[in-house]
Amino acid sequence: MTSSPAQTEAAIAARRRQTEEKLTRVETAISQLRRERGRLTVRALADRAGVSATFLYENAEARTLVQQAITASKSRHDQFAQDKHERIEASWRERALNAEAELTRTQKTVFDQRQQVGELMGRLRDAEQMVPGESVQAIATENATLKRQVLQLTREHRSLQERLEGARSNNRFADKRIADLEAQILELQQASDPGKRQ
Repeated sequence: MTSSPAQTEAAIAARRRQTEEKLTRVETAISQLRRERGRLTVRALADRAGVSATFLYENAEARTLVQQAITASKSRHDQFAQDKHERIEASWRERALNAEAELTRTQKTVFDQRQQVGELMGRLRDAEQMVPGESVQAIATENATLKRQVLQLTREHRSLQERLEGARSNNRFADKRIADLEAQILELQQASDPGKRQ
């Protein structure tokens, strides 16, 4: 039983319509996955569009659509990862710089206080030789107050030093974590790129 030319043309036209419908569904699936920030893979697109993966590989237009979508998705993902890495690095760098500036300021304050205490101690010794006991007591009290201030500044200095060490340690950990994540992204990209597997 042979088919007439009219039947053949009708079958071809029906196949073209089906192909066009499938291509439209593929375009819609790509748009939806982009909006949802879903992972763009051949399997995910085939499932979302309701077409077979074979169609996506064998139909030239579908294959082009899928390749362009996956390439664009990788570029956006790479840019997002780079931006995130730069934000994290800038944040840790800012904290470390702030801690170092604060440490420098505290060290200068401690040094100035020590100089002042030294000068006052010298005056106290001179005064002890020249003034009566009541004046010596007032100077000794002032000296004790200054010593307490020096101790407090020394504690603050130590605390800032520990915070700086903590910030540096966090920065090293963040750098290591970022390097690990970049390696994972690279492995995922290589694993999901069918051209590199061949």
